[in-house]
Amino acid sequence: MNIVNVQINLDSPTGRRLLREAEKHPKVVKVEYPLPEAISGITYTHEEVWSEIETKFNEHYGTNYKFK
Repeated sequence: MNIVNVQINLDSPTGRRLLREAEKHPKVVKVEYPLPEAISGITYTHEEVWSEIETKFNEHYGTNYKFK
């Protein structure tokens, strides 16, 4: 399989139309959206998120529930 990386300017109507057309062919086209620079370094795993939710829930309600 040959792979080509393409950059499309999504600010223009033509660029958005090209992207929509490419997305209609999921068997041959894989579209990857990069993370914005503002959040690229501050992502969390599911375990970290649910652990924090569990802690806040138990502190707020005075319980000892486990969400796992």
